Parts: sequence; C-alpha cells; structure tokens
Amino acid sequence: MKKKNSYLLVTLVAVAGILLTFALSKPSTNTSQVQNSTASGSQSLNGYIGKQAPDFTLKDLDGNTVNLNDYLGKKDVVLFFTEGAMCYPACWNQMAAFASDSRFNSSTTQAISIVVDTREEWQQIINQTSNMKGADILFDTSRAVSQKYGVLNLPSSMHPGSFPGHTYFVVDKTGVIRYALDDPMMGIRNNAIWNAMQNIN
Repeated sequence: MKKKNSYLLVTLVAVAGILLTFALSKPSTNTSQVQNSTASGSQSLNGYIGKQAPDFTLKDLDGNTVNLNDYLGKKDVVLFFTEGAMCYPACWNQMAAFASDSRFNSSTTQAISIVVDTREEWQQIINQTSNMKGADILFDTSRAVSQKYGVLNLPSSMHPGSFPGHTYFVVDKTGVIRYALDDPMMGIRNNAIWNAMQNIN
C-alpha cells in the first residue's frame, strides 16, 4: 500500500512540474503589457495635444456635409476613429456605447465616430442593428482625415496604413485637441474619456 501511495505521489509531482513548466513558457499578456501598448500608441499622439484640430468636411449618415467647426463653439467634441464595419463587435460596441450615453450626446458634448467605410454600408448596418441607432457617424472614405490625425499606423491599427483602429481625440470648444488615446485592446472607454474631460475642463 505504501509503495502504491509513493508511486501516486511521484506521478502527481511530475504532472505538477509539467503544468508549471507549460504555464511559465506561455507568452505573457499581463496588464503591464496592455498598459505599455496603449501608452506607446498614445505617446505617438502627444504631438497633437494643445494644437488646433485639423478641420474636415465629411458626409454624415443622412448625406449632409459636416465640418468639424459645425460642432465647435458650443460643444466639446470626442472624435472616435474606428476600423468600422469589419471590426465587429469591438468597434460596433464602442459606437453603440457612445450613442446610448447621454454624457456624449448633450448640449455640451458630442461623440462622433469616423469610419473609412461607405455611407450605404452603415445605413444597412444601422437598419439591422437596433443599438446603433442614434450613432453620429461620419465617412472618411478617402482616408484623408484619418491621415491628418495620424491614426492609420498606430498600435491599434490591425491593417496599418489602410484602416484606423481604436483612437480617440477630445477637441475643446475652441478647436484645440486636449486629449488623445490609442487603445489596442479596443474596449469601451466612455468612463475613461469622460473622466479625462473632467480633468481638462
């Protein structure tokens, strides 16, 4: 009996050793790596902070021509550059979260999602997706605005040079960029953006 128990103990120790070796050899995706990746992308946007936001002229969902200046003077504006239609569910979730959050659809603050897709594509998506109704979306099909804001080659860009990833700018009422965040983890960042806005206003 003792011999059998001894054999069982040796087997358990061996299995534990194998599992420990496997765990230690796995690539790490810890919080510090996530923070470092986000910080790296955001650092590359530091040159925009304190500068006048590049103006733009884009079409909205209804086909109206919209300028950044149309929003300024009365509102702070959050610009969310997103990969758009192909980035499901992460980008869709953030767009829907902005649409349903009264903090970002008020007399003082407006969140706008900028995609490089076509307007027709998003009209179909919104017709089929109830939680996207109310989203303020502009269409940068030429990618000219995305290039002006430097969002096509950031860590969050899964298709570097072609699509934005998950990047935010806060533009104050005078048109100055006060905050920027690139988020490779593509989370819903309403609270983080809102808290940052409270600190800079």
